[in-house]
Amino acid sequence: MVAISQFSFPTQIHFGAGARKRVANHLQAQGCRRPLLVTDRGLAALPVLAEFQATLAGLDCAVFSGVWGNPGASQVAAGAAAFKQHAADCVIGFGGGAALDVAKVVALMASHPGSVLEYAWDHPSVRPIASPLPHFIALPTTAGTGSEVGRSSVISDDASHIKKIVFSPQLLAKAVFADPELTLGLPAHVTAATGMDALTHNIESYLSPEYHPLCDGIALEGVRIAARALPIAVRDPTNLGARSDMLMASMMGAIAFQKDLGATHSCAHALSTIADLHHGLANAIMIDHVMRFNQEAAEAKMAELAHAAGVSSASGLAAAGAADFVAWLGRLKSQLGIPAGLADAGVKAQQIGALVDVAVADICHKTNPRPCSRGDFERLFNAALAC
Repeated sequence: MVAISQFSFPTQIHFGAGARKRVANHLQAQGCRRPLLVTDRGLAALPVLAEFQATLAGLDCAVFSGVWGNPGASQVAAGAAAFKQHAADCVIGFGGGAALDVAKVVALMASHPGSVLEYAWDHPSVRPIASPLPHFIALPTTAGTGSEVGRSSVISDDASHIKKIVFSPQLLAKAVFADPELTLGLPAHVTAATGMDALTHNIESYLSPEYHPLCDGIALEGVRIAARALPIAVRDPTNLGARSDMLMASMMGAIAFQKDLGATHSCAHALSTIADLHHGLANAIMIDHVMRFNQEAAEAKMAELAHAAGVSSASGLAAAGAADFVAWLGRLKSQLGIPAGLADAGVKAQQIGALVDVAVADICHKTNPRPCSRGDFERLFNAALAC
């Protein structure tokens, strides 16, 4: 019996320099007048937020800037309280992946009871999303997670710091305003880490054995775009063309990974939980180590990735192309100032056991092209620590 696959790409995206200036008209056309703008502490203090707020003339906008780090359930609860206090009628997510993830579930918890963690897909008594959510729009200020086009939100348990995923098409933004001018102020190290996150999403979704040819095509093109644009964006932060390309590659990676991810993300989720590493940096450090582990199991696909990245072997052999791809990832990390291994990021040998526990329990490695056991994760973390 042939399996039935289900594909969906519904998000409305306004893409290009100045797209942010369309937000006020969009909200007013939807009958929204009292937005809650959800952002993080760092952005709240920068001119970019004040400049965006100035474009919202005619709207009574309140700001919730209580997002920081790897956001926890308490931040979501505070955001939902701010929504109710303002009597808001819509949510604007403005920021990187953390702010956008929180904004999605602020909209959820503004209209639903209980704790946000009770809506996580693996909660033993998961609550249904039973009511319509307030109108939600997203403006990314980094080119990494692609959360603006995603249908999930990653929120940590405040006590255990374990990441939980709330997943539903109802979390999708009603509209995305992807304005590369909002990313021009990113420092080089943030551009590098978030850009490697976008690249990792495209790579791992393409290598996932799940069936989704649409996502495969998107992921390959995302790799092609990011491979050329990311070094330029890090070297020349004011290059609007490179910033635009990275913002597109980021969204492409997030669209593609509805096909699922791989062991790099299981490692990264563990590193964020145990060592409090930034998600993009964790992916960036682990990507070549995991790809080396995957190499024999996915030679042909990795050779295609090498071709997309412009680093394919002259021999034309799949094994050589796969090896070239792994070597290129290592060179790219060095070029971007990403640490080769975990020690330079402050990870300690005594944390390996806890890292392995979290990685094994994480769902992402279930669609890795090569099965990844507890022993494999231990070897991956130790290899990355030894660099």
